[in-house]
Amino acid sequence: MRRLLQTTPRWRHRARACLATFVATPRWIACWALVLAIAAAASPSTAAELGLPIDEFTLRDSHGREHALASAPDTKAFVVVFLGVECPLANLYAPRLNELAERFAGRGVAFFGINSNRQDSNSELAAYVEQHHFSFPQLKDVGNVIADRFGAERTPEAFVLDGNRVLRYRGRIDNQYEVGVQRAAATRHDLRFAIEAVLDGKEVFDPSTEAPGCFIGRTEVRQREGQAAPAAGDITWSSKIADIIQRRCQECHRPGQFAPFPLLTYDDALGWAETIREVVTLERMPPWNANPEHGQFSNDLRLTPEEKSALLAWIDAGAPQGDPEKLPAPREYASGWRIGEPDQIVYLAEKPFEVPADGVVDYQWFYVDPGFKEDRWVQAVEARPGARQVVHHVTVYHKPPWGDWDMQHNTRINLLGGFNPGGEPLVLPPGHAIYLPAGTQFAFEMHYTPNGVVQQDRSHIGLVFAEPGDVKKEVQAFMPADTKIDIPPGEADYRSRISYRFPEDMDLMILRPHMHLRGKSFRYEAVYPGGKREILLDVPRFDFNWQHSYYLAQPKRMPRGTELVCSASFDNSAENPSNPDPAARVRWGDQSWDEMMIGIFCATPVVQHWNNYPLAYGTPRTRRIAFVALAGGIAVSLAASYWQRGRHVTG
Repeated sequence: MRRLLQTTPRWRHRARACLATFVATPRWIACWALVLAIAAAASPSTAAELGLPIDEFTLRDSHGREHALASAPDTKAFVVVFLGVECPLANLYAPRLNELAERFAGRGVAFFGINSNRQDSNSELAAYVEQHHFSFPQLKDVGNVIADRFGAERTPEAFVLDGNRVLRYRGRIDNQYEVGVQRAAATRHDLRFAIEAVLDGKEVFDPSTEAPGCFIGRTEVRQREGQAAPAAGDITWSSKIADIIQRRCQECHRPGQFAPFPLLTYDDALGWAETIREVVTLERMPPWNANPEHGQFSNDLRLTPEEKSALLAWIDAGAPQGDPEKLPAPREYASGWRIGEPDQIVYLAEKPFEVPADGVVDYQWFYVDPGFKEDRWVQAVEARPGARQVVHHVTVYHKPPWGDWDMQHNTRINLLGGFNPGGEPLVLPPGHAIYLPAGTQFAFEMHYTPNGVVQQDRSHIGLVFAEPGDVKKEVQAFMPADTKIDIPPGEADYRSRISYRFPEDMDLMILRPHMHLRGKSFRYEAVYPGGKREILLDVPRFDFNWQHSYYLAQPKRMPRGTELVCSASFDNSAENPSNPDPAARVRWGDQSWDEMMIGIFCATPVVQHWNNYPLAYGTPRTRRIAFVALAGGIAVSLAASYWQRGRHVTG
């Protein structure tokens, strides 16, 4: 046993963990735990083991040149990183890898990038190398032979070998990027520390870490144990899966859209099958955060239970293709504006905004004058990102010529429209429109997510106007907000509540909760006159990366006196992986390290009282008539007053 415990660092680590708890548990339980841990560590594995050497290999780059693992005899350490052309984290870490290669260039460290994805061609690999300006070779692992030798599972996943090609570290590059999490900077530099430890002849402190990222697209999808390949007529790509992918995924997963890779063909899907299995099982994709027990929404992105079951069964069975003759017709997508040709297009700025290659870009605000010389009624809105690959979402607000932009006093702009992955343009029902008086200003709220390459963005919004005489209902946006939030350091469940009482009967149409990185949950609840309560929308796991607008399947009547209660919770603890600083006291602010709590909603009055505000909401002609009538009334009143006073004095 002593010899076994001394064999590798991983076994020593497991044994020490068991021995550390030995004195705190009954002796027989501790003994069995130790035996089982050693047995698990000693069990055969196809993956490379820490402390054991890696066999020599030679691979070709995208131009056909050969590169050997140990070509330089004076090499003191080897760094092998598995990368993928379309994996978001692999792209984000490309600049970091170049920095590390340059940092250790004169210290005898050889870097190798390896692409084992079946879906990445040589030409795509060559473009990837040129795009990121890699200073070290990027090699193609045909048939994922070397990935299997290392036991590599994801991209990016790093391995550090010493000068004798003995594996000393495997895992992540650092902790800045995770799935759905982007810290402002890394707080643990695992790969760098591992390289330095190997160069200094020391044992790596943490030799095995979890590498987040995309699964390597292997030549064959791994079948689950005991799962037989489906017979003819069962679930195949051609018979059922292609149709599900078309309806649920391709809106984003096609060239030129926000998603990092396409899912248009069988080969596309086969390369991403393991990743699809993971994100569907964990319900990360399609992105939808609402609790299905409350509310029905016309833009619900969730897979049905039958669709989810079919996808997982297909992947578990090895992702069979089926009969290509049974494929559904390819889906066609509009190449232009989905709302038709806009009457006006408004850009966020005259010059593009430069999005950096990596890091966290805080919310950017752009204020624009659309140049309205007369009142406008907007019936359809479509926001379009300029650089789709890095624009996560666009939200456009409008401010009337009165008031200011100060949300501290709850006088900020109203919601106009926006873009988010998988979202739809705002097309209001006939007779419904948003009122924009002359002199209205726009504000673009931009959320950028760098993808490893510097990008230029000039996002814009298209507007389709309605004729004033055709408008029967005005759609109004409301933004009740708790601007006095004050979250203590380390608070894991800070609660916030704000409400709005309807002054008249209104039909609720859209709900859009808004928080920042510490946002944990959000709920809309209606308290009707008489005390009845109804949960309209429940978001138990709010995700800053997916700022959804929830369109009610049918407008919900809010009788006069109904209170719309918005309640939210925030996690400012270290357990929140998105938290920029658990030690900070957090208050209201625009940037992502600050917080917001806004229960945005859109509604329309049941009865439109046009005559109550002709100066503010009439057409230009009706406002002129009203102004003349008001001025005339004031003039007559003043004249009568002076006449009466004159009579009193002379009398």
